[in-house]
Amino acid sequence: MKEAVILAGGFGTRLRSVVSDVPKPLAPVAGRPFLAYVLDALVRQGYGHAVLATGYMHEKVEACFDNEYLGMKVDYASELTPLGTGGAIVNALQHCTADSVTVLNGDTLFLADLGQLEHYADSKGTQLAIVLRAVPDAGRYGAVETDADGRITAFREKDPSAGAGNINGGIYRLQRHLLDGYTVGQQFSFEKEVMQQRYNSEAFYAYADGAYFIDIGVPEDYLRAQTELPRL
Repeated sequence: MKEAVILAGGFGTRLRSVVSDVPKPLAPVAGRPFLAYVLDALVRQGYGHAVLATGYMHEKVEACFDNEYLGMKVDYASELTPLGTGGAIVNALQHCTADSVTVLNGDTLFLADLGQLEHYADSKGTQLAIVLRAVPDAGRYGAVETDADGRITAFREKDPSAGAGNINGGIYRLQRHLLDGYTVGQQFSFEKEVMQQRYNSEAFYAYADGAYFIDIGVPEDYLRAQTELPRL
């Protein structure tokens, strides 16, 4: 069974001016919680189990989706104190049985082909594969660079003058053994302490997908989602 972990525990600080009564993944978009669009994409691509890594206002997320969504089993890995993205993934993996899982951000909708990601990760024999997205302003996010074979060679910091480039699209295919050594409840950043610190010593791979992408972390993109998502 295909399994996914969705990071849905963020505070949504930058979005507070327009959404303050629910956690960011539940921000209403055209009458539906944003997270429903992310779950829709998983169902369409054949996923049978999703684990929502929740934190801030976790009870509202659980009340919204319960334990089943359009036939897909839904579990919750709630954190009592912020664990960072790495700690949240380790916590969520306790509810998974597969050796490899797909990890997504609960405040981003990136309609990449997840079957292609699975095949790509397997073909490279890597413990971590990332889907990148080409954007005109990579400086807002920080760019990711690869060699001709797709192996990650650099993570560039946010730079307002960076211009166009490939950014981390927030979708990963990882083997659970990648996080051996980390304990449940340990706080750490997956991006900084795993991806950025280990890509030189371990072969991590990435490729770009041009599918629809939106991150509702800032008010202007959240407002844009109101008209774009219903058209998808």
